[in-house]
Amino acid sequence: MARRTTASGSRSGSGEQPPVTPEEQIIDIDVSAEMETSFLEYAYSVIYSRALPDARDGLKPVQRRILYMMSQMGLRPDRGHVKSARVVGEVMGKLHPHGDAAIYDALVRLAQPFSLRLPLVDGHGNFGSLDDGPAAPRYTEARMTAAAISMTTDLDEDVVDFEPNYDNQMTQPSVLPAAFPNLLVNGTSGIAVGMATNMAPHNLREVVAGAKHLVRSPHAGLDELMEHIPGPDLPSGGRIVGTEGIRDAYRTGRGSFKTRATVSIEQVSARRTGIVVTELPYMVGPEKVIEKIKDAVQAKKLTGIADVLDLTDRKHGLRMVIELKTGFDPKAVLGQLYRLTPMEDSFGINNVALVDGQPRVMGLVEMLQVYVDHRIRVVRRRTTFRLTKRRERLHLVEGLLIAILDIDDVIQIVRAAEDTATARERLIAVFDLTVPQADHILELRLRQLTRYSTLELEQEKSRLEEEIAELAAILDSEERLRETVAGELDAVAEAHGDDRRTRLLEADSLETPQPPKGRAAEAPSAGLQIADDPCWVLLSTSGQLARTTDRSPLLSPSRRHRHDALTSVVAASARGEIGAVTSAGRMIRVPVVDMPAVEVASGRVNLNQGAKVRDFLALDRRELLLGFVPLDAVVALGTAEGRVKRVNPEYPLNRDEWEVMALKGRDRIVGAAVAAEDGDQLVFLTAQAQLLRYDAATVRPQGRTAAGMAGVRLSADDEVISFTAVPAAVTAEDAAPGSAAVVTVATGDEPLEGFESGSVKVSDLSEFPAKGRGTAGVRAHRFLRGEDRLRLAWAGAAPALGAAKNGSARALPVEMGRRDGSGVPLDSTLDAVASDPEVLAQQAVRTPGAADGADAAEHG
Repeated sequence: MARRTTASGSRSGSGEQPPVTPEEQIIDIDVSAEMETSFLEYAYSVIYSRALPDARDGLKPVQRRILYMMSQMGLRPDRGHVKSARVVGEVMGKLHPHGDAAIYDALVRLAQPFSLRLPLVDGHGNFGSLDDGPAAPRYTEARMTAAAISMTTDLDEDVVDFEPNYDNQMTQPSVLPAAFPNLLVNGTSGIAVGMATNMAPHNLREVVAGAKHLVRSPHAGLDELMEHIPGPDLPSGGRIVGTEGIRDAYRTGRGSFKTRATVSIEQVSARRTGIVVTELPYMVGPEKVIEKIKDAVQAKKLTGIADVLDLTDRKHGLRMVIELKTGFDPKAVLGQLYRLTPMEDSFGINNVALVDGQPRVMGLVEMLQVYVDHRIRVVRRRTTFRLTKRRERLHLVEGLLIAILDIDDVIQIVRAAEDTATARERLIAVFDLTVPQADHILELRLRQLTRYSTLELEQEKSRLEEEIAELAAILDSEERLRETVAGELDAVAEAHGDDRRTRLLEADSLETPQPPKGRAAEAPSAGLQIADDPCWVLLSTSGQLARTTDRSPLLSPSRRHRHDALTSVVAASARGEIGAVTSAGRMIRVPVVDMPAVEVASGRVNLNQGAKVRDFLALDRRELLLGFVPLDAVVALGTAEGRVKRVNPEYPLNRDEWEVMALKGRDRIVGAAVAAEDGDQLVFLTAQAQLLRYDAATVRPQGRTAAGMAGVRLSADDEVISFTAVPAAVTAEDAAPGSAAVVTVATGDEPLEGFESGSVKVSDLSEFPAKGRGTAGVRAHRFLRGEDRLRLAWAGAAPALGAAKNGSARALPVEMGRRDGSGVPLDSTLDAVASDPEVLAQQAVRTPGAADGADAAEHG
C-alpha cells in the first residue's frame, strides 16, 4: 500500500503521521493499480498522440499540426521560404505540447525526397541525407509543396471537425481533408507501446487508380485492386525481388519483401571491370554499404573487390563504383554483395494505423476503403457547406433585386427612420423582405450602390441558381457524389503523379555461389573467378583491343558495312597471359582477363565495346603497339633499319615487361609476328618499294637481349615500313595461286591529278622470288609521275581487307597486278591492311601451344 496526500499536505511512509489539517486528505491506494492505470494512460497517449498515423490522412499528429500551421502562415509554393525555426516555434507554441526537436525531426522527414515518395515540405538548405543528419533549424528554410496544398485544401469549408489545442485557446483539425491517399503514397513508420507500424511508399498514379476503382466498385476485392497497385514504389527506386510477400501484406496487413540495388556491370577503366550502383534499397545510404563491404573484405568473407568509389553528387545522383580484381566473375561477386551487404535488404510491412481512434491492422482493401469513406465524407460536407453559402447569397441577391427597383424609396425610409430597428421593420413591411435581406440592405455603404445594377444582379442570381442545382444534384445522388470524388482524384494524380521507379521482379534470377562442403576457408572465392574458357584476343587497325567470351568462329566483315580490320588474333584462354610487342622493343605481359570481354554475334565482333590501346597499356608518346603474340611461341621482329630477329620464348616469370630486342640509335621495330614453323616466310617491304622475302629458318632464334642480325639491305634514303611473317601454308609451292598477297600504296609530294589519295596495287606474293637474307630484294611497285615512295605496305595471307583510321572499310582492287607494275587510283584514304579474320583465326589455332591451351581450358 502507499499513501497519497492531496491539497497542501505532506507524504510520509514511516514514523509518526503528521496531523491532518482540514485542507489535507490522505488516501491509501494500491501501487499495482496505480502503475497499471498510469501506464495505460501513457500507452494510450503514445499510440494516439505520437506514434501511429490516422488511416484517413496518413499523418501523425505532429505532422498534421506542421502542415496546418504552415497553411495558416501562408507558406504556399508560390511564396518565399521562411526559417524552419519559425515554423517549429509556431507549431510548438500554438499546437504541439512537446519539444522543438521532435517537431523539427518530423518537418525534416516531410521534406526528404529519399524518405517520402511525394514530399510535403519544400526544404531549402541541408535537410540531411541517408548518411548524415540535417542542419539546425536556424540554418534551413521551408515552405509547403503543391502536394501539401492538396492535403490542406478546403479546410475553411467545414470539411472536417476541429478540436481544441493543448491549452484550449485555439482549435486544430482532427484530420486533414487529404486529396490523395497519403498513407499509401508516402508510407510511415513508428514505434508505440506494445505495437509498431511500418508501411511502404507507393506510386501516386497507381494508388489513385486503385482508389477510383474502389469508389466506383465498392465491393472490389484484393485481386482487382492489385491490378492497379501491383506493389510498393520506393523513393530510391531499386528492385523488389519476389511479390509473394507483398500479396501477403496486402491481404493480412503483415508481410515482407526483398529489395535490391540497381546495378550494371561496366568497363570502368581499360583494365578494370566494375559493378556500378545507381539505386540502393529504401533508406540505405552509400556510406553504409561501403562500410559493410570493407568489413566483409577485412574479415575475408568477400573477395574480388579492388576498390569502392562513391561518385554521388547532386547533379548525377547516386553512383557507386565497385571495382573488381582481375579474374573474378562480376555476376558471382554481385551475388556475394547481395548476401553480405545492404545492397539487398528486407522490408517488413506492418500496416497498423488508427481507425476511429483505435489501432487496427489493415490490408490493402481496408486501407483504401477507410480513405475513400473519408474522402466521400469530406466532399459531402464541402458540398453541403457550399450549397448553404450559395443559398444564403441567393437570398440576399433576391432582396437586393427587390430593393434596387425602388432604391429612392429605400433611401427615404432609411433617412426617415429614428433607429436601425425602425428602418428594418419599415423595409420588411414595405418590400416584403426577410430580416437577413433587410439587414444586408442596411449594411450597404453608399459607394457600394454604384456597383449594383439590375443586369449584374440578375446574372449573379442565374449563376447561383445553376450552382445550387448542381450542388443539390451531387448531394441527392450517391453516384454523382462518388464520381466527383473520382474526378478530383484524377486531377491530383495528373498534377503530382510520376512514373514508377521501383521494378517488380517475380523471382530471384541471380544464382549466388554457395561454398563447397568442407572448404569454409575458401568459400568467399569459390565460384567467383572467371572460368578459364578458350577465347580470342583481338587487336584492330583502329587501336581497339578486346577478348571474346568464347572461341566462336570469326567471319569476314561485309564490305558494305563498317568494320574493323584485325591486325592480331591470338588463341588464348580467359585466365591466360599473352605478350604485347611495342615499337620500342618492349614486350609487356598482359593478363587476358584484364581485357574487356565482347561477344561474338553471328561470327562478328563489335570492337567499339573494347578498350583503346593507350588507355589499356602505358606507352610512351611515340611508342606504338605492333601486335599481340603468345608467350610460348617463337616471334619474328623486323626493324626500320633492316634488322631481323627471332626470339626464343624464354621470358622472365617474375616481370611484367622486358626487352625483346636491343635497338641501336633511333631504330624501331615495325613488325612482330609468330614465325615458328619451317617454311614460314619473313617479308620486308621498304619505302622505296623493295620487297625481300626468305625462309624464317635462315634466322636462328636468339635470346631476348640480342640485337638480331641483318635482315634486308637498304639504300641510303630508304627504310623498312612493313615486316610480316607469312605462314608456310600459303607460301608453299603447292599452295593455290593468290593464297598470299602483297598490298602497296604509293604516294608523293606532288601527286598527279586524280591521285590525291595515292595509288594502290594488290599483287600475288608467289610472283616475288625468295632471296637471301641481307639482300636488297626486288621491286614491288612502279611509281607513277608524282610518286616517290610507299606510304603503306603489307604482305600476308589472302584475302586482304583495307580500313581507314576509324575502322571503316576501304575497298581494294579485285584484280591482281604485276609485281613490278604501277597501282590504280584510290577512291578514299587507305590507312591499314590486314588479313581476313577467318584466316587469322586459323593461323592462331595452328600456333604452337594454342591448341593445347584450348584443350586444357576446355577440359579444366
